[in-house]
Amino acid sequence: MIHLQRREVMFGLAGVALAQSLLGRASMALAADKIKPGPSSTLIVVDVQNCFLPGGSLAVKDGDQVIPVINRLAKSFENVVLTQDWHTAHHISFASSHEGKKPFEVIKLPYGSQVLWPDHCVQGTEGASIAKGIEIPHAQVIIRKGFHNDVDSYSAFLEADKETRTGLASYLKERKIDTVFVTGLATDFCVAWTAMDARNAGLNVYVVDDACRGIDINGSVAKAWEDMTKLGVKKIESSDIA
Repeated sequence: MIHLQRREVMFGLAGVALAQSLLGRASMALAADKIKPGPSSTLIVVDVQNCFLPGGSLAVKDGDQVIPVINRLAKSFENVVLTQDWHTAHHISFASSHEGKKPFEVIKLPYGSQVLWPDHCVQGTEGASIAKGIEIPHAQVIIRKGFHNDVDSYSAFLEADKETRTGLASYLKERKIDTVFVTGLATDFCVAWTAMDARNAGLNVYVVDDACRGIDINGSVAKAWEDMTKLGVKKIESSDIA
């Protein structure tokens, strides 16, 4: 038969209470550490379009896996902007527009180096449509980019000539938005350029890593993260958002 002294029982109960208190405080601390988007925050969903999903003409590996993450995230935001690649049929960024050139070769154009892509996201085609799985009925704006035939546009803010503006920066300023959370496709191109231009526009910028996927041409994902980090873009996961 086991006999417990009253003092031992009291110490035991006190230990349990202390442990519960510490766990409770830890949970509160974790909750406090999460980022809670407010009225001055916007979720930017970059180019989640059919051409960039598996089976598309410029498919990003596992690109479809960002859809449920983005849908879940969007519920935490009252402000959401979608972007949409919207190219002409013979766009200058298409390899097919340059005789003898193949996709993923790099050429020099008046505005700088240009990766040549397979034809993708041609205006009015099914491939250019926002993926049907995206369910964000409260998104307020769709920014279409890349519709000028003679210049590419990765960023949601500036076209590749770094002069032609999409109007997004002015829209966010008018709405008193100071923080953006960037998601979508692809990490090393349209997501990265959007994030960096947002920083250059004076915004606080987070890129939600598990809500993005990259193409990764010769280490381009690592390079994109290096460039973004230098500018002060913060890398987070969707679980970091309350």
